[in-house]
Amino acid sequence: MTDDVLFLSGDRVGRLLDTDAAITSQRAAFTALGDGEADVPGKIMYPSRFDDSVVFAYVSRLSAGTGAVAKFGSVNPANARAGLPTVHAVISALDPVTGELVAVMDGTAVTTLRTAAGSAVAVDALAAPDAAHLAVLGSGTQALAHVRAIARVRDLKSVRLWSPHPERRTRAAAMLAAELPFPVEAVDTAQAAVTGASLVATCTLSTTPVVHGAWLAPGCTVVSVGSFEPTRSEVDPEVLRRSAAVVVDDPETAAGHAGPIIDALREGLLGADDLVPLGAVLTGRRRARTRPDDIVHYNSVGLGIQDAAAAWAVVDAARRSAREASG
Repeated sequence: MTDDVLFLSGDRVGRLLDTDAAITSQRAAFTALGDGEADVPGKIMYPSRFDDSVVFAYVSRLSAGTGAVAKFGSVNPANARAGLPTVHAVISALDPVTGELVAVMDGTAVTTLRTAAGSAVAVDALAAPDAAHLAVLGSGTQALAHVRAIARVRDLKSVRLWSPHPERRTRAAAMLAAELPFPVEAVDTAQAAVTGASLVATCTLSTTPVVHGAWLAPGCTVVSVGSFEPTRSEVDPEVLRRSAAVVVDDPETAAGHAGPIIDALREGLLGADDLVPLGAVLTGRRRARTRPDDIVHYNSVGLGIQDAAAAWAVVDAARRSAREASG
């Protein structure tokens, strides 16, 4: 290890990687995936026998010009009760030529930014151009990040936010309303949030559905990021049944990790070929929405390539900042 390794805190990561830069990094990640140009080994997710935490590890490489990136961390659902992020992680980036350690950074900040930015890329690719009314299920870090990111790719007119904790959803709605140029309202039920919405984002760790297909308006796009392991299912089977397209970050990974996808494959509601990779949509190899009234569902479990793209965007920004400071 050399003395010039970058050590980047969560605050530093946030200053170096704004929402627009994060979205650009995720578009690059999924485009590389769609073109078959990235190294993406299978990820490890292992539920603990001691509590409800899940340890995870990802390794990936975006391109020849960016080195391998590894993320190691844990999902701890109980943190939400203490007002803490439910995901904590650390990311290491290696030099593309020598393999030497280039940077170590806060993986929690990167995960928050890249997850919401990935959803924004999906919304931009899948949602109707005039989709402007967003429902958010959840009131934690990811829920806040999703509103901010989706607002960068759609001209939002309103947001309705629900979580099962009245104080948290009220606080989250007030925080967003104070910084964004459209109304953000906390509502009492998930159905009240979803009914009539053209966009739905589920940012929970729920093991039972918080969104029911019967509630969805024609043309709605549903983005789910909390169904990342077999025991978690934020949407009911009717969401998938009503969807003209079920899009995933990676079909093989989704088939092994995403609760609603696993259930739908097992029950014959979906076949393996029905899973549309987001990268294939971005590169024009597959279509998702074909009509304005189509309902489209996107389930993301998270991929290492997302971390690789975001981490190298952070490294590049840190290097530019250092050059500007010395120049």
